[in-house]
Amino acid sequence: MSEEDIRTDQKGSEENKDNITYLSGMYQNWFLDYASYVILERAVPYVNDGLKPVQRRILHAMKEMDDGRYNKVANIIGQTMQYHPHGDASIGDALVQLGQKDLLIDMQGNWGNILTGDGSAAPRYIEARLSKLALDVVFNPKTTQWKLSYDGRNKEPITLPVKFPLLLAQGVEGIAVGLASKILPHNFIELIDASVAYLKGEEFELFPDFPTGGSVDVSKYNDGLRGGVVKVRAKIEKQDNKTLVITELPFSKTTTTLIESIIKANEKNKIKVKRIDDNTSDKVEILVHLAPGVSSDKTIDALYAFTDCEVSISPNSCIIENDKPLFLGVSDILKRNTTQTVYLLKLELEIRKGELQEALHFASLEKIFIEERIYKDKEFEEAENMDEAIAHIDSRLEPWKPDFIREVTREDILKLMEIRMARILKFNTDKANDHIRSIEEEIKQIDYNIEHIIPYTIEYFERIRTKYGKGKERKTELRNFENIVASKVVVANEKLYIDREEGFMGTSLKKAEYVCDCSDIDDVIVFRKDGTYFITKVSEKAFIGKNIQHLAVFKKNDKRTIYNVVYRDGKLGHFYMKRFAVTGVTRDKEYDLTRGTVGSRIWYFSENPNGEAEVLRVTLKPKARLKRMMFEVDFGDLAIKGRGAMGNILTKYEVHKIVLKEKGISTLGGRKIWFDQDVLRLNSDGRGKFLGEFQGDDQILVLYKNGEYQLYNFDLSNHFDPDILGIEKYDPSKVLSVVYYDAEQALYYVKRFEIDEITGKRISFIGENPGNKLVSITWVRYPRLEIEFGGKNAQRENEIIEVSEFIGVKSYKARGKRLTNYEVENIKELEPVIRDEDDKPEVEEEVAELDTEDIPFEVNRPDDQEDTNQMSLF
Repeated sequence: MSEEDIRTDQKGSEENKDNITYLSGMYQNWFLDYASYVILERAVPYVNDGLKPVQRRILHAMKEMDDGRYNKVANIIGQTMQYHPHGDASIGDALVQLGQKDLLIDMQGNWGNILTGDGSAAPRYIEARLSKLALDVVFNPKTTQWKLSYDGRNKEPITLPVKFPLLLAQGVEGIAVGLASKILPHNFIELIDASVAYLKGEEFELFPDFPTGGSVDVSKYNDGLRGGVVKVRAKIEKQDNKTLVITELPFSKTTTTLIESIIKANEKNKIKVKRIDDNTSDKVEILVHLAPGVSSDKTIDALYAFTDCEVSISPNSCIIENDKPLFLGVSDILKRNTTQTVYLLKLELEIRKGELQEALHFASLEKIFIEERIYKDKEFEEAENMDEAIAHIDSRLEPWKPDFIREVTREDILKLMEIRMARILKFNTDKANDHIRSIEEEIKQIDYNIEHIIPYTIEYFERIRTKYGKGKERKTELRNFENIVASKVVVANEKLYIDREEGFMGTSLKKAEYVCDCSDIDDVIVFRKDGTYFITKVSEKAFIGKNIQHLAVFKKNDKRTIYNVVYRDGKLGHFYMKRFAVTGVTRDKEYDLTRGTVGSRIWYFSENPNGEAEVLRVTLKPKARLKRMMFEVDFGDLAIKGRGAMGNILTKYEVHKIVLKEKGISTLGGRKIWFDQDVLRLNSDGRGKFLGEFQGDDQILVLYKNGEYQLYNFDLSNHFDPDILGIEKYDPSKVLSVVYYDAEQALYYVKRFEIDEITGKRISFIGENPGNKLVSITWVRYPRLEIEFGGKNAQRENEIIEVSEFIGVKSYKARGKRLTNYEVENIKELEPVIRDEDDKPEVEEEVAELDTEDIPFEVNRPDDQEDTNQMSLF
């Protein structure tokens, strides 16, 4: 090789350096292309129609195949493969998921079960067609924008012209590259109402609604944006004290996954379950049989705390708009969908108007062409060519051209020349005028609708709600959930032991001293004899130090457990006594209940779960000039202070011994209890309705809307059904007056009775007939009723009844006394008569402070059993 050739090769190599593509750059470009493809074409829905590409292609294929009859799903998959380049499996799965949403697809056959998690039958066995809703709101080829399919052989929609907030109705979940979307489903009717409210300029709120029912806490929903969270719970009812029934599931869970989570919690000894029966078919029914001696109320809380009966869902409202991902709240999505609906409806009106104008234009031309007999003109008949004929017709139409909607074109005249003679011979001027007039009226109506497009859109939404809203009422109850503390509801699945000599405590020290039952998630509080104490978690074995004074399971924020202590300050200091509570401390941090002086020691210690204050006998050591060697002291004389308080001086002399003389009683008084209507739970935090101060055997009376009552203890773990009419502290001396409708006799009865003390069982006080209805109920001592008559007896004068004179106090089992034999229109209460100055009517003790809208108590006509006038509760 010559020197010149070498120089030429070197020069060429240097020139090619600029054309080199390095592998890292290729990877970056390819990865960005792939990520963009996954985001836009697979995982994230478009805000315009709320669909992913595969869903859009399925619906488009079904529309092409639609003839009103069902098609095999296998055929639908095959048709969709013309547009979707990802094989039949992905199309089939997407089609089944779309069908199970029960909105756009009318299904036939076994499409699986969202409750049990069972899969659908093979595509060759099941059939589908578009629902009437889909045909109404999803498709319109005249307003659809089209693009070529992946192979260029067909056209497919860029987005479908959906005139409904479909994205929010169906919900969506997808994971892309570096991006995810999770939009929860919302209620069909509520979405329409929100769209109407937005069009009217009113405020609206949207919350998720799930096909599996249950209840949801949306207090942190955050409009569906990132950072929000909703808690969803199964619906759990008590069949009896030994059996719980799960009738609705939390969203995203099936009966299979739910039962598995319960079994796992049972195996980990978080709950105690004897047996689980799954009777689910078209409705959920899971029977949870409890082990003997297990509290049903506590188990309900434990199911929420340790199983999938409660799940947290984090929404992430991400959509595609203008081919770019965008994070939008569900309110903004609804506004965009509603605005698009307005645009599409207006566009449809404008397209229809254009079509009518064309029809009107030609109808006018045709009328003139035939009535003026232009086709019989000599010049027209003798025209040598088409151009002359067209020119003649155009000149003959000249006088009418100013009245036409648009200019007369060559195509218009050619169309006139194509009119058949048979049509000309059958032409009727009156019919032609009527036809033109009807077109003009329709155009006028369209112009009005375009000018008033917002009212027109509102009417459209209301029509959709009326036509398709039946059966689409909210399934998931909106509730505020109370925070369940796991340590309070977990089953005591371990035993706690202490080895005082070695200074160890734990659950594995089987040969050591038994302390108490506990759970593996509990905390324990440890007091040493030197006055130091700390809190630590339960473990199999842990060193806690020697000289242990007291060891017990610690209850956080427990203000009723009071510690009574006598300690000596240092080796030679004074003796102090104090009462304090430990409500919350930092775990594994050491505290001191003494003054911290070296050599301090506890002389007496007691833990009192209800603030009891005992009496001590103190014996002093003999000392010169010490006259009183023994005395008594009552802890009840001390105030309860903070754990860091020094305490009161007991004595400055040497103590020989301190012994318990007399056990104490609670110094905290009764426990104040409130009822929170939002979560249907008792609390001692001051939330909701104050029920009173409870102690000992005091009970709570609950009256239900179906005419039943039940007595409960005041345990904060109690669960209450949502159909509560009233709740209060039980007073056995009070008399309840009740008016109810007896379905068997088809008459109204009144009765007065005292509540029988039967704890833990719901008792019906209006009879066992399911047709009986509670009309009114009151604690007033001397109620007065006014009966308004109706029907044939409408002219009869109203009758006033003094209930206490009309009927005496009897058992709740008694039927009572018939109010009247006549047809009743209404029964209302009058102001009670005050019989004695000291006997005031107890109006303030009326049962239930609920709105009358929540109380389905209405007077029924005996003849037709139809609800008439709603009674206000008295």
